Amino acid sequence: MFDLFGILFPIVFFMVLGTFIMTIAKGLSTWNKNNHSPRLTVEAAVTAKRIHVTHHRHANAGDVSGAHGFTDTSSTKYFVTFQVESGDRMELSVSGPEYGMLAEGDTGRLSFQGTRYLGFERD
Repeated sequence: MFDLFGILFPIVFFMVLGTFIMTIAKGLSTWNKNNHSPRLTVEAAVTAKRIHVTHHRHANAGDVSGAHGFTDTSSTKYFVTFQVESGDRMELSVSGPEYGMLAEGDTGRLSFQGTRYLGFERD
């Protein structure tokens, strides 16, 4: 007998599990690479700023039909692009308060480790 659920469920389950494992592995790899990178401080200028907002809708009481309503949440990530003396640009993720303190055109000393933002000291 042909059982479609019996065939598709394991395939979808392992695809989701594989995606989850790959996401964790990529995060750990980036974390490890940053930890083994030297801490650098270079002259730089802020050339651009951007925000990435994601919206999420969750069903209340675990009821996906929405009979109990939904809870909407959002999360915001902040990014700043710095241009160093060599002309190279790098976009680094920063905290909200740090994002608010930086303005395009600011110059100073950028401290970073790999892709990890450590700070910016204005001239």
